[in-house]
Amino acid sequence: MNSELAQKNTVVYDFTPILLVGGGPLRADDRDLITGFSSKIIAADGGAGHVIAAGRLPDAVIGDLDSLSDEARASVPADRLYHVKEQDSTDFEKSLSRIESPLVLGVGFTGGRLDHELAALHGLLTFPEKRCILLGAEDILFLAPPESHMTLSAGSRFSLMPLCPVRAESTGLHWPLNGNLFAPGALIGTSNKVAGDQEEQRVSVNCDAPGMLVILPRLALKAAMAALTEKPGLHAQWPAPER
Repeated sequence: MNSELAQKNTVVYDFTPILLVGGGPLRADDRDLITGFSSKIIAADGGAGHVIAAGRLPDAVIGDLDSLSDEARASVPADRLYHVKEQDSTDFEKSLSRIESPLVLGVGFTGGRLDHELAALHGLLTFPEKRCILLGAEDILFLAPPESHMTLSAGSRFSLMPLCPVRAESTGLHWPLNGNLFAPGALIGTSNKVAGDQEEQRVSVNCDAPGMLVILPRLALKAAMAALTEKPGLHAQWPAPER
């Protein structure tokens, strides 16, 4: 996507992380996040209902709006509704592609229908230039950038799942990645763990292509946010593919 097209599609812009809320199941921590979030909150179509139930109004509602309830439609000002008619992408993709922010936190996209959850993973791969963390009931996940550095608790779980062939290297993991080629149906990296006998360990992962999911316990959210927004990492970002 060229810069002119990206600018044309952008409907939400901020210098701070943005919360994107989908229509899937939420846990209590997700509702608390909506209630206390200090920056912009965007709803992907029916996710507006979750935001309103938490006592907030979304700054924007993006999607084909076929899941938006009459009550939510009446509550949200008309100039905050962005109706995207095309049906070749999901509401998650419609929303993610129209947000410009250092980081997007997504809730309500995992834990419900499996096809919806898989579609969200497809959306991360479709827009590798976007920094996005999806929060699940127990885990968080994000598409690994070209390089990432995190300080994590020694012994904590560190899983890697390739969505396509990706060669990866690591430091700080119990089982190093060693530049191996990971691919679906061939080699995956689930249930690895952070190495070390100290309380915390620095973990680095380098990938040669977009397509590797990093899956961590939800307690690692702050560390993942720091890793994806640290200034050196912002210069090592996947380019937007031609669309």
